[in-house]
Amino acid sequence: MAAPLLLRSLPLLRLRLSYQRHHYPPSFVLLSPKLFSAASDSAQPSDAAALSAKDPPKYPRWPDPNYRKWKDQETQILKEIEPVIFLAKEIIHSDRYMDGERLTAEDEKIVVDKLLAYHPHCEDKIGCGLDSIMVDRHPQFRRSRCLFVVRTDGGWIDFSYQKCLRQFVRDKYPSYAERFIKEHFKRGS
Repeated sequence: MAAPLLLRSLPLLRLRLSYQRHHYPPSFVLLSPKLFSAASDSAQPSDAAALSAKDPPKYPRWPDPNYRKWKDQETQILKEIEPVIFLAKEIIHSDRYMDGERLTAEDEKIVVDKLLAYHPHCEDKIGCGLDSIMVDRHPQFRRSRCLFVVRTDGGWIDFSYQKCLRQFVRDKYPSYAERFIKEHFKRGS
């Protein structure tokens, strides 16, 4: 009865031994009591063995005052940008505006003040002057709708509302910006 169990556990022991050989010094592998555990153990190492002194734990540290500061700032940033995100998504993705249609004066003012003003290349986007903001299909990616700056000379160019929001966060919350961007935007840059 014990022999079949031992034979079935040999691949697991071999796998665990090779894992420990690559991740721990040789003296630790020889002294490890986990090496000869029951055959019912999984082939994956336990969480305690997977963490080392170099890797901090992935769980939040509530007693850490910096973590509490981060969560407070994250809440503040979200409170500030969520209405603008909601408006931009509604403008782009709803039936409120047809392709090529200009925004109403109220929506245009919010988009210019809260988004376009923070675009990293705002001057290049506006160019000779801002006539209006419109919604249309992107010329390259026909399934995507986006916001466009219509210039006074009749030209128009698209701009990313997400770039504007990322720059807003970087300007207003510089010490928390990169972490917030990494956690809340699809692409970090």
